[in-house]
Amino acid sequence: MFINKLTLTTEGNELAFIINQKRTCYNGIYPFKIFPDMGLKELEFSPITVLYGSNGSGKSTLMNIIAEKAKIIRHSAFSNSPFFNDYVKMCKLKYSEIPHASQIITSDDVSDFLLNIRYLNDGIEVRRNELFEEYLSRKYADHRLKSLEDYDEWKENLNAQRSSQSEFVRNRLMRDVEMRSNGETAMRYYVERINENAVYLIDEPENSLSASLQLKLAEYILQSAKYFNCQFIISTHSPFFLSLDGAKIYNLDSRPVKESKWTELENVKVYHDFFKTHEKEF
Repeated sequence: MFINKLTLTTEGNELAFIINQKRTCYNGIYPFKIFPDMGLKELEFSPITVLYGSNGSGKSTLMNIIAEKAKIIRHSAFSNSPFFNDYVKMCKLKYSEIPHASQIITSDDVSDFLLNIRYLNDGIEVRRNELFEEYLSRKYADHRLKSLEDYDEWKENLNAQRSSQSEFVRNRLMRDVEMRSNGETAMRYYVERINENAVYLIDEPENSLSASLQLKLAEYILQSAKYFNCQFIISTHSPFFLSLDGAKIYNLDSRPVKESKWTELENVKVYHDFFKTHEKEF
């Protein structure tokens, strides 16, 4: 356990801060006045802690507060506000030394990675087509060495003559073509980021993952927590992550916020009722 407890600032402290503000040009005071209305004062963490709630319930806000308090590495910028840092300073986080490998992984991180891969693939595809044409022109070019000035060109032509088209193109490409689907690439992203002895804050990992890959990642997370000294704080709607064995689940949709079993959550019940209705079709 690296992160033990988050204590949010009190409603009284929030009110005092707001009254004393001289900054009047802002429309809102986010993230102030969110959590007192939810009856949320603190969160105690387990090796796997899950934050469940509908959109706008505060899951990502809590993840960002924890990440900022613990100074955990992030790869993408997040939607900040003029008062966010003020609020973070007023909260308390009980934690031990955070391993350097720890990080927060958001949907934006995964999306950026997928877009970069797609951009790379597009570039490789263009380059590969260019190399196909280059191969044909070199293969049937004049292979006689006329002068030393033509040596490099002669060498390339000779190489094309001695190679198959696929060998020529493969050897000339600077990078391999990425053949995985978006889901498989996203799964690879998580597996490469999650190492032993670290804390991982993962925001909605179900995005870009099929049901089978969600199950695979859930199992990977479970094994990492059990055997490789990792701690996870996850925000999700997915039943595959909500059902992680031994996970502590906070239901941010309940008032006040409380710990819940995964089978008690509305999103899970919707899935259950849907498949129960269609049970005879399987």
